[in-house]
Amino acid sequence: MEIARAKGSYIYDTNNKAYLDFVAGVSACTLGHNHPKVVSAIQSQLDQYMHVMVYGEYIQRPAVELSKLLAENLPKPLETTYLTNSGTEAIEGALKLAKKFTGRSEIIAANYAYHGNTMGSMSIMGFEERKQAFRPLIPDVRFIDFNNEFELKYITKNTAAVILETIQGGAGFIEPKNDYLSKVRKRCNEVDALLILDEIQPGIGRTGKLFGFEHYNCIPDILVTGKGLGGGMPIGAFTASKDMMSHLKDNPKLGHITTFGGHPVIASAALATLSEVLSSDLIEQTLEKEILIREYLKHPLIQKIRGKGLMLAAITPSSEITNQVILKCQDEGLILFWLLFEPRAIRITPPLTISKEELIKGCEIIKKVLNKVAI
Repeated sequence: MEIARAKGSYIYDTNNKAYLDFVAGVSACTLGHNHPKVVSAIQSQLDQYMHVMVYGEYIQRPAVELSKLLAENLPKPLETTYLTNSGTEAIEGALKLAKKFTGRSEIIAANYAYHGNTMGSMSIMGFEERKQAFRPLIPDVRFIDFNNEFELKYITKNTAAVILETIQGGAGFIEPKNDYLSKVRKRCNEVDALLILDEIQPGIGRTGKLFGFEHYNCIPDILVTGKGLGGGMPIGAFTASKDMMSHLKDNPKLGHITTFGGHPVIASAALATLSEVLSSDLIEQTLEKEILIREYLKHPLIQKIRGKGLMLAAITPSSEITNQVILKCQDEGLILFWLLFEPRAIRITPPLTISKEELIKGCEIIKKVLNKVAI
């Protein structure tokens, strides 16, 4: 379909047909489409200045205020943020920082992990089919199974960092179990390896906490976010201690460079988004809305619903059923989507601002379509 406009929980095509959005730009449009506070922040900044200089050379208030607000709402030692253009660039920066800080080269990632699609991020993607055509990738990457604590022995004094999604996204919204993340944290501490948590999807209130790791008794050394932070604008960020981040200053100077990272218009949109999430009851509502979805989306062809908050995946018996549901729901005016590595999953990641009435409406459309699919 060709898009004409979008507002709130709806996207409209050029025929003026309305589509209820259960995807939110793949978890990116935290406050829905064209939220007035985000639009106002963008317009106000446009009247002042846009790009003026490579990020970091001049003090630009929106980037400073956004980084400050993140620091105020993160546990120590997560206090210094480097803003980037995207989540995958933030992952690249986090990997560079880990290697520079530790002086080690080995990175341990998880099977079925997805951290982005640039060369470094692809190197730590735990899915060979998507990587083979682009090899050789960066060396010294080792993979372990998410939630398998017996494989934590592979984290050693050769390891610069372990990088994990707090909740695995492409794999099917897999949550950590049995204090897995805290056990990873403990093992990293034992061998002086860093823990990087990828919150590009779970972050900014989507799971019922500002950041997903708050559910799991685990504080990372480096936190990566993106997607929902921008409120529909392109952004990424990685956050660490001031001491650790200072290792990117020298040897070489400007160890990570970005022209448009921290862009004042983007940072203004992100600041407005984060401020609204923190000052409203949207995070609290997210868990209530999860309960509502689980209540209204009961159907014989939905085997389970994985995930937390408004980061949910409904699992059907087969990829064929999932494909039919996603495509036919669009015909019925409901936008759903797939996940990368779990073909049976139906992505349900609506804006945090979606109303309970809209959620019920969307669930009823899914069930209506499920009743008609060819098994």
